[in-house]
Amino acid sequence: MHDQVFVSSSVLHETRRIIHESEIMKEDDSNWTGTDRIGRQELEIHISFTTCKIGPLIEVQTSKDPEGLRIFYYLVQELGANKLTLINVGIRGGA
Repeated sequence: MHDQVFVSSSVLHETRRIIHESEIMKEDDSNWTGTDRIGRQELEIHISFTTCKIGPLIEVQTSKDPEGLRIFYYLVQELGANKLTLINVGIRGGA
């Protein structure tokens, strides 16, 4: 399932900054665990990064690429939190 929203240029700029500072584009998901019975997580930003659903952080630390997967994990968490903030602001602003 893909989420789609329309945002201002300042929100887009901030999202790009977060992605750039994470240095995710230097990573390669080939050593990350693939899709499993629980599902998958995917982040598509010019290229697509895919791994299994990540539960506790210990799964990241015991992977074949803990540094790359840690960057992915925290980037997805930060982008998700920003999305929720935007939704809440939109709900309050639209009320």
